Amino acid sequence: MTNGSNPDGRVPFLDTLSPRTRAAFTRLGALRRYALGDVLIREGDHAQELMVLHEGLVKVTARLDRDRAFLTDIRIAGDVVGEVAVTDAGPRSATVTACGDVLASVVPAQELESFLDASSETSQAFRRMLCVRLRRSDRLRLELGRYPVPVRLARVLVELAESYGRPRRTFEGLDWNRRRIDVNLSQSEFAALTASTTDTVHKALARLRNDRIITTGSRQTDVLDMGRLRAAARPSVPAA
Repeated sequence: MTNGSNPDGRVPFLDTLSPRTRAAFTRLGALRRYALGDVLIREGDHAQELMVLHEGLVKVTARLDRDRAFLTDIRIAGDVVGEVAVTDAGPRSATVTACGDVLASVVPAQELESFLDASSETSQAFRRMLCVRLRRSDRLRLELGRYPVPVRLARVLVELAESYGRPRRTFEGLDWNRRRIDVNLSQSEFAALTASTTDTVHKALARLRNDRIITTGSRQTDVLDMGRLRAAARPSVPAA
């Protein structure tokens, strides 16, 4: 699934390329298939490869210590992963795990560099992507220290809904105010995304459910009102 029809979502890297350049870029590397739970990239490895996602979802986690991992991001079809290590020749900074069936291309660093040298469009898009992800990472770190957990959770849900949410179909067409978040996350993973505990996230989710802003079940989340969820994500505005 890509979110090209979603007017609010983050744009996957492949969607920033012209059709001709995208077609050429997707022919790089070798295709591989992964199943739920398979590791595409392991933190600490020194493999110099870029992973281009064609189908499916992956989660990106970084280890805080020996026993805890922090969920830092979700990537979807059209995105790339492993972009930092492939450009600076350092060790992998995170682990990337399949959240279901995934089809991806494995592009060696030398092949990627040759393509970027020959395509100014792709090179510029790649640099923009790196800058956007760096700014987003900085913003998230600031938010984790500034806002209480219910606000942090609402902000995460807004981003997931805008980037990966599917609108509800009605007789009048697509209702973008009501969306299903098509990402399979547990409460412990929501806790990792918000740098909080599972118990605290459980209470914050319960409050959003009681306020009829979201519904949850079977590790799926439906947003009943994007306007009210965005309000819950703003510290100065009450959720109800």
